[in-house]
Amino acid sequence: MTTFQELGITQPIMKALNNMGFEEATPIQEQTIPLGLKGKDVIGQAQTGTGKTAAFGIPMIEEIDKKQRKIQGLVVAPTRELAIQVSEEIHRLGKFKGIRSLPIYGGQQMQRQIRALKDGPHIVVATPGRLLDHLRRKTINISQVKIAVLDEADEMLNMGFIDDIRDILKLIPTERQTLLFSATMPKEIRNIAATLMRNPEEVKVKSKEMTVSNIDQNFVEVHEKQKFDALTNLLDIHVPELAIIFGRTKKRVDEVTEGLQARGFRAEGIHGDLTQGKRMSVLNKFKNGRIEILVATDVAARGLDISNVTHVYNFDIPQDPESYVHRIGRTGRAGKTGVAISFITPRELPHLKLIEKVTKSKVKRIKLPSSDEARRGQQQITVENLARTIDTQNLEEYRETASTLLDEHDSVTVVAAALKMMTKERRQTPVTLSSVQPVSVKRVKSQNDKRKNYRGKNDYKRQYGRNNKPKGRNRKFQNKRASK
Repeated sequence: MTTFQELGITQPIMKALNNMGFEEATPIQEQTIPLGLKGKDVIGQAQTGTGKTAAFGIPMIEEIDKKQRKIQGLVVAPTRELAIQVSEEIHRLGKFKGIRSLPIYGGQQMQRQIRALKDGPHIVVATPGRLLDHLRRKTINISQVKIAVLDEADEMLNMGFIDDIRDILKLIPTERQTLLFSATMPKEIRNIAATLMRNPEEVKVKSKEMTVSNIDQNFVEVHEKQKFDALTNLLDIHVPELAIIFGRTKKRVDEVTEGLQARGFRAEGIHGDLTQGKRMSVLNKFKNGRIEILVATDVAARGLDISNVTHVYNFDIPQDPESYVHRIGRTGRAGKTGVAISFITPRELPHLKLIEKVTKSKVKRIKLPSSDEARRGQQQITVENLARTIDTQNLEEYRETASTLLDEHDSVTVVAAALKMMTKERRQTPVTLSSVQPVSVKRVKSQNDKRKNYRGKNDYKRQYGRNNKPKGRNRKFQNKRASK
């Protein structure tokens, strides 16, 4: 591995890296930073958790003139959580150089952001929609931007921001340096690279480095109605320090969260319908260990800076292999091992095979846990706590009372009573969830099927392109509707 010192980074940033505890560069940093420092445009293909922020943040900070209180660096990110995280990391990296970064995102008061922009940040990290709002209002000036970054470009494509990205890049000076990062490289992203970047160098983390080799991947085959009981049983058996449970829909997240709370788990949910304040409150509780379980939609799979997650549970299997990798990549970070368990209905087994093929990894089958196993799991934790107390605590003042107790009862009964008192007995509150459709690997074949499955204007453009129109029967169908 290459050290940051070997990459030719200046002393103020090296001091910041040392303070942050970073010594060796990750593969994406090792390959991207030298190109960025030379002013090259870069296309970086790497997943979340590989150190992308420092890969583009360090060259950006090196380029900034701190005496000029103008926006010289711009990062565009798909979600507010990612924008906040990137801004915070850039702030830490630029601390000793005096570089100021500002996150700009929807859900925060516009006037508050306008005042912060007038204060002269050097770098702005923004979500596409809110950035365009400011550009239309002329409350942000990006005419002095020297370096622009698109982070999680494929996610912005999936969210329908691709046209916004093009519009934003066209408003930045053409002599800028552009760095684009994406976990996958669909043709729309390639098109941006071809038309709006200057002879970009391509950096790709090797597939073996993109896999999740330090994560123990498992699945349990379970019918939809059995999922929740299976989940709570596994939680009682595993007793994770911090766990993330992924659900497919916002409603699903709310129902699973309420069910876990009803059974006595310290759980909270996070999804896009929550206010920004509520989302940040939940994340802070999770990071600080005040809750042990975070239930989330895929909004939490990208960009959230959450360390020490020991377990990830895919309550609903994601739609594509890339999302699967992003989800389980929330555990097993910084050289630690992690556990991932996916709940697979019988109809979803072919989809699991597809995930194994794409990720080049084997997902082990584990048996459906029973309530008896869950109870034994909780009892085993109590036994371990007792054994730890025996090994580490001074018990002299309790021996006389213990001796008296053993005169009246046999030792097995006394130990059994102690176990019963100390073991957390889970409330068996009935929980019913709304069912969701299983994921299918069947591809949409007909144009008519495609028309039924697109989610809106941007999604339609992604499937067919701007100039492509449905042909044959579907065209007649459109003309008939238009004539009514």
